[in-house]
Amino acid sequence: METLQHIIDATNDILWTYVMIAALIGCALYFTLRSGFVQFRMLGEMIRQLANSNERHHTEGKHISPFQAFAVSLASRVGTGNLAGVATAIAVGGPGAVFWMWIIALIGSANAFIESTLAQLYKRRTEDSFIGGPAYYILHGLKCRWMAILFSVLTILTFGFAFNTVQSNTLCEAVEHAFGFSHIHMGIAITVATLVIIFGGIQRIAKFSSIIVPIMALGYILLAFTIVILNIGQLPAVIELIIKSAFGMEQVVGGGLGAALMQGIKRGLFSNEAGMGSAPNVAATASTSHPVKQGLIQSLGVFTDTLIICSCTAFIILMSGIEFGGQMDGIRLTQEALTTQIGGAGRIFVAIAIFFFAFSSIIGNYYYGEANVKFITSSRKVLNAYRLLVGVMVMSGAAMSLQTVWSLADLTMALMTLCNIAAIVLLGGQVMTLLKDYRKQKSAGLDPVFRKNDIKEFASNDSIECW
Repeated sequence: METLQHIIDATNDILWTYVMIAALIGCALYFTLRSGFVQFRMLGEMIRQLANSNERHHTEGKHISPFQAFAVSLASRVGTGNLAGVATAIAVGGPGAVFWMWIIALIGSANAFIESTLAQLYKRRTEDSFIGGPAYYILHGLKCRWMAILFSVLTILTFGFAFNTVQSNTLCEAVEHAFGFSHIHMGIAITVATLVIIFGGIQRIAKFSSIIVPIMALGYILLAFTIVILNIGQLPAVIELIIKSAFGMEQVVGGGLGAALMQGIKRGLFSNEAGMGSAPNVAATASTSHPVKQGLIQSLGVFTDTLIICSCTAFIILMSGIEFGGQMDGIRLTQEALTTQIGGAGRIFVAIAIFFFAFSSIIGNYYYGEANVKFITSSRKVLNAYRLLVGVMVMSGAAMSLQTVWSLADLTMALMTLCNIAAIVLLGGQVMTLLKDYRKQKSAGLDPVFRKNDIKEFASNDSIECW
């Protein structure tokens, strides 16, 4: 087992040090430039689409709204990465890691736009809802079945199993630190709750997420804003510390710049998932009139996750004055930082917040796996077996050490991201055509509606089923 750990760690070092940084940043910059800075120029349109996103343009079936799809994807994004992941990034990479998390979110949201728009373009109809994601646009867009199957397997392993084990362990750690409840008892409780929700299908998942995600996110943001206001005099120094740590000579000479960059990108990707190929699985389920609408909404989710919620955690830690380079990291660092601000209630608040953050992520992660199980097979028995295995992994996370699981999660996350990036680079031209059509209709004062027969590039494409 120790040898396996060394092999996985060495592979991760190579992947994350060289390949992943180049792929993520290169792809993000490429799409930012090619789309005309869509994530910045159309920010107002993103907000308008989200505000109007309860519209449903397909009345048949039990399709979910664009807002519900946004909430499910945000449920997966907003989890331990926002509280424990940010703390770990700061502990390992220093305050400069926060800056690189911001950068990867700002440019990476272009990747999120491309992948979610493609998911809408190549989605398929099922009895209960639409379904889609990278496996579907790889198969129907690139006509590459082996790559689609590979992506599906990696997604199931990463989200359905590895990430949910991480979420479960962090949740139990926070609750034990605050209330003294054992990991086993909490594991049983969240496993039962998970199984009740996931056996209800995407409609129950969407309903749960659309209610709980806004409440938990707003509560955490309000608390963080209150802390920032109470410590407003420290804010300029904290921002200066973040930027200096990202570029300072001390970091360059001491090797800290590389650590900050790697931690910022790695934990930024784990948190906002832009370009990973996860959010498109749920973006495809939304009922909307134009694929670009859901692409814009999902881009906004990246901003919400990293620029707002992750920044809240970073400011709480950096304003607390506690030492963040020692042995304490992860969720306990966030708990102790909040304790210095609001007393012993800080541990309790973080435990409650991480309960909802992590539990909603378990539900969102599960659905990413479900979408890919359905891509591989339509067997109800296989789907139910997957659901039970998710329950087993949630329970396992409460009881086991996660060093190997984290390493495996980093490895499968890297591989599925590279697979997805290759696909969106090859198919990105189709999104540019859709974006041009969307802007043309907006300029004419219309509410954009996409019909493939209206655009010659798509009219003869039989792989586009729902438009």
